[in-house]
Amino acid sequence: MKIYLLTDFGSTYTKVTAVDIDSAKIVAFAKAFTTIETDVRLGFDAAKNEIAAQIGHTDFAKSLAASSAAGGLKMVSSGLVPDLTAKASRLAAASAGAKVVKTYAYELTEAESAEILATAPDIMLLTGGIDGGNKKVLLHNARVIAAVPANFSVIIAGNRSAAAQAAQILQEGGKNTVVCENVMPQFGKLNILPAKAAIRDLFIANIITAKGLDGVQEIMDAEIIPTPLAVFEACELLSRGSDGEEGLGELMAYDLGGATTDAYSMADGSPKIPNAFINGITEPFAKRTVEGDVGMRYSLGALYDLILEGNADAFYQEYGISRDDVSKWLEICAADPGILPMGEYEKYSDVDSAFAAEALRISAARHAGFNEKVYTPAGEMHSQSGKDLTQARYVIGSGGAVINAPNPRAIMANTAYAPRDGNALKPLRPTMLLDVQNCLAAMGLLSRFHPRAALQIMKNSFKEV
Repeated sequence: MKIYLLTDFGSTYTKVTAVDIDSAKIVAFAKAFTTIETDVRLGFDAAKNEIAAQIGHTDFAKSLAASSAAGGLKMVSSGLVPDLTAKASRLAAASAGAKVVKTYAYELTEAESAEILATAPDIMLLTGGIDGGNKKVLLHNARVIAAVPANFSVIIAGNRSAAAQAAQILQEGGKNTVVCENVMPQFGKLNILPAKAAIRDLFIANIITAKGLDGVQEIMDAEIIPTPLAVFEACELLSRGSDGEEGLGELMAYDLGGATTDAYSMADGSPKIPNAFINGITEPFAKRTVEGDVGMRYSLGALYDLILEGNADAFYQEYGISRDDVSKWLEICAADPGILPMGEYEKYSDVDSAFAAEALRISAARHAGFNEKVYTPAGEMHSQSGKDLTQARYVIGSGGAVINAPNPRAIMANTAYAPRDGNALKPLRPTMLLDVQNCLAAMGLLSRFHPRAALQIMKNSFKEV
């Protein structure tokens, strides 16, 4: 057998998958707690030893890895107008696998400069202005960023007429700076691939060491990439197909992690109802959003705060759980992020499932577009912001909180449209698929070398619920 070892260093667990390339099958899977506080190799070695015990050897044709350990790649982005270049910069960052913790628009203020310092990003994406358009904001923001007393890299993807001058300002301020093509060279036209590539390259060149993964990189056969980028590429492959192997068509996927919940849509997103037009930029076919305040362990407190901002009483009633159990589970998870609702903690399984369901509901609402009625001289029209995902055929659920839940379909139901969603353009009648082997990230890694095998494994592994 020709075995590939595929590793995903998650914020909570390190997951290792062994794949037989010749038969296009997963032959072993193991996981261990990610030992980010000490040395990630400890958790990796534990999982790898379990793989060896399952297959009887440690002879691997290739070893590949992705990582979102320590919360992943943390980014701040800045643009000129919120609905245009600021949104374009956010889309570019998210599609590259970054966790976008803050997006700014217009000229940065002193207060926002202090906020950037406190955020301590790995990378800042600086955009603004179409090519040949406004220079002032880009140059002003370059000066503000250059003066922030923190060590982070800056990617300039704005007005090309001002990019070189902005780069000089930042370099004189001691910032590692990369210039790439404008994320919006013309009004309303997206060009996010160059910025996406620059983000990925900076991750590979600098962030690996910052997260303590340099030792692991030495034993891998390719560069470690961000886990969300691996999942992104797996979803795109699953949708479009490869090498004569048909894909599934338009789909959505959700990856519930300990620190974030990531949402992916592979869909055209154009208006599906008559008399509708897109307000703002046309979003790309392949899109990712990341919710840094929606996670099942490290961000569980923030998720609970979001629930309290809504209707907390409805939360307890809908899921049939008590305030005392919720409070106790929050306390247990804060003390031990690796805990599972099993054994002595099985009584909290319903609470964990309730949090997972709300994580998907919030992530779906933030990812999908929405319609609003507007009145024009031509009559009633519908203004669409974001993507129309009503016709997405499949929704895929991944991550331990949904895979191991007693009733995963009940959790995933929150991704589909319900009357309470109002004008949200969520899928209407999707088929729900469960990533039972938690293989999306692994298949993204494999797709770079054997896309057909990766596609076949995904199509054979997912279970309808």
